[in-house]
Amino acid sequence: MLERIEARLREGALHIHDILAAEGFRTYFAGGAVRDLLLNRRFNEIDIATAAPPDVVERLFPRTVGVGREFGVVVAVVGGTSYEIATFRAESGYTDGRHPEHVRFTHARQDALRRDFTVNALFLDPVTGKVIDYTNGRKDLDRGLIRTVRDPLLTFGEDKLRVLRAIRFACQLGFRIDGPTYDGVTRYAYRLSQISRERIRDELLKILCGPAPARGLSLLSDSGVLEEVLPEVFDMHGVMQPPAFHPEGDVFQHTRLMFSLGGNLSPALALAVLLHDVGKPGTFAFGERIRFDGHAELGARMAGDICRRLKLSGARIQRVVGLVKDHLRFMHVQQMRESTLRRFLRTEGFEEHLELHRLDCLASHGDLSNYDFCREKLSELDREALAPPPLINGHDLIALGLKPGPLFSEILKQAEDLQLEGILTARDDALSWVRKTHGT
Repeated sequence: MLERIEARLREGALHIHDILAAEGFRTYFAGGAVRDLLLNRRFNEIDIATAAPPDVVERLFPRTVGVGREFGVVVAVVGGTSYEIATFRAESGYTDGRHPEHVRFTHARQDALRRDFTVNALFLDPVTGKVIDYTNGRKDLDRGLIRTVRDPLLTFGEDKLRVLRAIRFACQLGFRIDGPTYDGVTRYAYRLSQISRERIRDELLKILCGPAPARGLSLLSDSGVLEEVLPEVFDMHGVMQPPAFHPEGDVFQHTRLMFSLGGNLSPALALAVLLHDVGKPGTFAFGERIRFDGHAELGARMAGDICRRLKLSGARIQRVVGLVKDHLRFMHVQQMRESTLRRFLRTEGFEEHLELHRLDCLASHGDLSNYDFCREKLSELDREALAPPPLINGHDLIALGLKPGPLFSEILKQAEDLQLEGILTARDDALSWVRKTHGT
């Protein structure tokens, strides 16, 4: 079974096991790596569980980082790969809703019983190949079931983030959530406000960027989690759309359908899918038909606020906001001036803009003519055609006798427009145009 693990990852983990075992400490591979190995899924990290206390681990391995030493967790770097080594422990007193107040080192069985879900509580002895299962985790793997190790209310009461983790594992593994466990998810959804926004963000992105984001969105909504952490998205429920353009139903169903058409999305694209119509509830109007005038602009502002609340990086916020703000521009691409179109096509991350538009169309009217038009244009134009070296610059304008100021950027933009449209093709043409239009 171990031969299925990538060689470098496997050898480093075995090296750690052998050193600790030679010192007389029982040591196992633990958690997600064991689960994924049994499911024949790929993984890129192996966690180690051991009877060795942290000070011994730090003594035996020259390169370590005490990332959670107070919880018995040390990261050792072996062969350029990091391995989390955790001492068998029991925990109590989760007063902050996330971290234990008291930790005591113990044995493997108690360590398994402190874990969140049975499928994550498995150990593997890498020497014998024996799976150590104190919680019927293998049976739950066979049944495709996410089930808490202990009473769900106790499990979620200790660590509220496990509410999101239950949904995430169900989506990543294609498993169903055990009935009492799901009841615990719904009971503790409203307590997620106790968790840091960074932790919530990370779990949400793992759900929305995973293989089953549509199912994830449904579970988040049905369980009450969405209303707690992203009320603006929950408000899309019941917001009807014009049937001629959106036969699929309300805004939330449209968004869910987009996710069903594309999995394993980038973080920016996943958030853009989630938020591209978040401005519709606030712009809903009914006249000759249902309208959402200005929803892209309002949505972009709301998306920025949501992304900042989730503590995303400035660059990622800018990308998501741009995707939301520009998602309606595709309606007009076939009528755009050539210069306007080429500027749009060279937008940073334009492939994500295109994919957002494709999913938007497929989840509504199904018309991909504007998508195909952009694809055809991109195939015709190389990078230099989209962003050619400028024919003139500010120094040229000064040489022509113009005074530096706001007019410079306007002149240079107009010159680039004419260049992109093939009207100006050489530097002398551009200089002559400036003399003629600006009297120099």
